Amino acid sequence: MLANYTCAGPEGYKTDSRYFIYAVTYTVILVPGLIGNILALWVFYGYMKETKRAVIFMINLAIADLLQVLSLPLRIFYYLNYDWPFGPGLCMFCFYLKYVNMYASIYFLVCISVRRFWFLMYPFRFHDCKQKYDLYISIAGWLIICLACLLFPLLRTSDDISGNRTKCFVDLPTRNVNLAHSVAMITIGELIGFVTPLLIIVYCTWKTVLSLHDKYPVAQDLGEKKKALKMILTCAGVFLICFAPYHFSFPLDFLVKSNKIQSCLARKMSFLLQKCDGDIILQWYPSYMKKK
Repeated sequence: MLANYTCAGPEGYKTDSRYFIYAVTYTVILVPGLIGNILALWVFYGYMKETKRAVIFMINLAIADLLQVLSLPLRIFYYLNYDWPFGPGLCMFCFYLKYVNMYASIYFLVCISVRRFWFLMYPFRFHDCKQKYDLYISIAGWLIICLACLLFPLLRTSDDISGNRTKCFVDLPTRNVNLAHSVAMITIGELIGFVTPLLIIVYCTWKTVLSLHDKYPVAQDLGEKKKALKMILTCAGVFLICFAPYHFSFPLDFLVKSNKIQSCLARKMSFLLQKCDGDIILQWYPSYMKKK
């Protein structure tokens, strides 16, 4: 529980408006998100034989988002009723799915960017690349992400009950972790989960842009380069729009919720940043990627 301070921390604000915004937004995106992801899977399946399109990675990207969309009805129920009657296990599982979705999406966006970059820059080396390798990469990615994301629910507790209200999702209290461990986990998480993927996508984008100005182009034609650049830029745009806000605000939010930062200003900033909930933005991109 947060200590009592003379300043108005997150508890000092009315949360009704924030919950209402969450509930309305999730309701609006539920049906389009469900239909969009199913259509995306159907379209991607039709391109299964075209290895250069990174179809296996796109299918996994849509699956990751579909898992998150399927949990939206429970989120809507919570934010409309201010209570979670379904037990701590399901709460933690839905909370866990958010992070699996986010980091699986980051992983497969990187895979798509690298795949398109390789086929552009080294067309003869990778033209016979078999899709089974993409499948192995996908399976390995899912295993690592699912194991790594177990840390997020382990750092939260569902034991906190305010009156007759059981908390879940954004209201889950953070377990007491010492400052050194908190900083170490945040640093490792940000470096592996955000900074490294960002650098890879930026590198692929930069090299692809440079290839457009090659005197002796390696790729088959300028049109192929432009299509590859369009796909990589799409991945970069989705990555920055969907995941940068969360990873910029996560260190402050975690340290405030775990009581490692007790500044009034920091608490207010953390509360305001919570309104930019990343999973509200996450729902649109698979159908957008499908068009690309």
